[in-house]
Amino acid sequence: MSELSRLRWRCRRGTTELDRLLGRFLDADSNGYQALDTEGRAAFEQLLACEDDDLIDWLLSGHLPTEPQLVDIVTRVRAASGL
Repeated sequence: MSELSRLRWRCRRGTTELDRLLGRFLDADSNGYQALDTEGRAAFEQLLACEDDDLIDWLLSGHLPTEPQLVDIVTRVRAASGL
């Protein structure tokens, strides 16, 4: 399984909103996953390891995580989806 296929599987969260947000980020060219450096990709993996309730709070409600390494990736995911 390729890295992108594995990530696409991990982006499937069971809620339509999160699936769309994370999927858009994964598919975006200039401001999505493909544009991330190694550190950014590691932060995205860390984001995918978080609980759905936290992701909803950060990505849909506009709150920011307390972990500094997640703040940038949350901001990028929201921007790639036009939020």
